Amino acid sequence: MNHLSKKKILLIICGGISAYKSLEIIRLLKKNDVTIKTILTKSGAEFVTPLSIASLSQSKVYQNLFSLENEVEMDHISLSRWADLILIAPATANTISKLASGSSDDLASTVALASDKKIFIAPAMNVRMWSHESTKQNIAKLKTYNYELIGPEIGDMACGEFGEGKMSEPKDIVSEISNYFKNLKKRHKLKAIVTAGPTNEYIDPVRFITNKSSGKQGYEIAKSLSKNGFDTTLISGPTNLEISNDINLIKVETAEEMFQATLKSLPAEVAIFSAAVSDYKLKKSSETKIKYQDHLSLELEKNVDILSYVSNHNSLRPKLVIGFAAETNNLKDYANKKLNKKNCDWIIANDVSNKEIGFNSDFNEVTIIYKNKKADKIKYRSKSEISDEVVEKIVNHLN
Repeated sequence: MNHLSKKKILLIICGGISAYKSLEIIRLLKKNDVTIKTILTKSGAEFVTPLSIASLSQSKVYQNLFSLENEVEMDHISLSRWADLILIAPATANTISKLASGSSDDLASTVALASDKKIFIAPAMNVRMWSHESTKQNIAKLKTYNYELIGPEIGDMACGEFGEGKMSEPKDIVSEISNYFKNLKKRHKLKAIVTAGPTNEYIDPVRFITNKSSGKQGYEIAKSLSKNGFDTTLISGPTNLEISNDINLIKVETAEEMFQATLKSLPAEVAIFSAAVSDYKLKKSSETKIKYQDHLSLELEKNVDILSYVSNHNSLRPKLVIGFAAETNNLKDYANKKLNKKNCDWIIANDVSNKEIGFNSDFNEVTIIYKNKKADKIKYRSKSEISDEVVEKIVNHLN
């Protein structure tokens, strides 16, 4: 089965002797019924010509960022959205540095920065440049941005040296991309549910019990799941956050509403319960606003335990159930107890006593507690980066 057929790929060709291999990549992709558009950098044009690229791709070659013709026909934002995947081959040390720093001083780097699609890079450079600490740091940073590396290989180089840094062969690059679409299609069959945000439990029509959860971590996890091909449903308590249309968003307010929405969204292969659900609710809330009193007593009762119900259900239980534990002390002890008590597969624990991470912050630091193996700690970074790492672990687990 041809997993590349009818796909749209944007190929960015950078400078370097390996640029000639990009012509073979185009030929192989066209042979697999791929629609190709290309961006040729200024240095790339020193090695291959726009004419040879256009002849093979049967499409216009884009070169200049501030070309009036380009912007009228298809601006850089549209070009980044058009593709199903972006391939940068060859990716030079200079290009990798630009991407890692978020530079956007030419069309290639601007499109990459503006893209919401998967980006593959095929590095090509001298062995000393590849092994340099700055390149290592840039590559590590790109991986946290969800860039995918193809190669490089070890071999003889055009400069006469031998070592790692040689661009992968075109057939191997095309094979990697084909496998990506193959796995993406498989993962589209997998359904994921994410709960996020707080819940509100009403005392009267204008007052309620809630917590400080912003929903940011859950929203980022939903984005990462969707980006990795999962059919994703996000069940969200009250937040001010937005989510893309490719995610099925269900807005709720109370724990009972979140519970019912979760049941309606099952079955699923993965369920991630990141919502900070109120443990208690009013036994009986007032139908009218309670007037000021010197003393007010509220009778509370336990709320529905969504995580425990789903995790212990015989027929509805997903293959992978992940809970969250937001704690202010004894993080690992409480997380391990919750793992066993709720019958989860994983617990993602974070310390919310630190105001710089957790609730309302864009950053976090979490520990993943597993049933049958040693815990993983994901150190301080953005919630987006943490979500990408968590989802990568989910994909590996399911595979």
